[in-house]
Amino acid sequence: MMKRMLLGALLLSAGSAMMAQESRQDISVSAIGVWQPQVNGNGSQLNASMTMGGLVSYRYLVTPRSGLELNYSFSQYTDYFRTSFTRPAVHVRQQEITGAYVYSRNYGNYNPFVEVGVGGYILSPIRDFGTSSLDTKQNTNIGALFGGGLAYELSPSWDLRLEYRAFVLKAPNFGLDAVATRRYTVISTPAVGFAYHF
Repeated sequence: MMKRMLLGALLLSAGSAMMAQESRQDISVSAIGVWQPQVNGNGSQLNASMTMGGLVSYRYLVTPRSGLELNYSFSQYTDYFRTSFTRPAVHVRQQEITGAYVYSRNYGNYNPFVEVGVGGYILSPIRDFGTSSLDTKQNTNIGALFGGGLAYELSPSWDLRLEYRAFVLKAPNFGLDAVATRRYTVISTPAVGFAYHF
């Protein structure tokens, strides 16, 4: 009886040690580029300046290949509207809050992955010299996130992560109905950063 109890305790401690070594969570910090195509519609044209920003992600692996991810990104850029009568500019603070499903594979130190999800973009006008209209209002747009990338394992705890991310949403008008395109746009945010597994 004593041998069985000792064997059971040994198996439990070995199982706990193996579970402790399996890292199912990671947090990553990345630099992102923000690029948007020109949007035309309803007699209006929208162009946005290219910029850089930051992305923080938390990923939890439900299985070795499937995970859930929460994302927050931040950037600032300028939207330029153009119609026959007016050309307002809006200096924008963009914040992304999204959740995604992530599917990944392992090939040695290389871990390719794809992701798809939903979330919101909070687009807030900044009242400074970059904004030419005082009538602008915040836009909160719901949309879809998709992307894919590659994680390269630097050590059991650290990855270098490269990815292409994009978000589909309705083009903002910041409450300026005269410049509304009434079209959808894709905001591309390629990212490079580091992930820490725990």
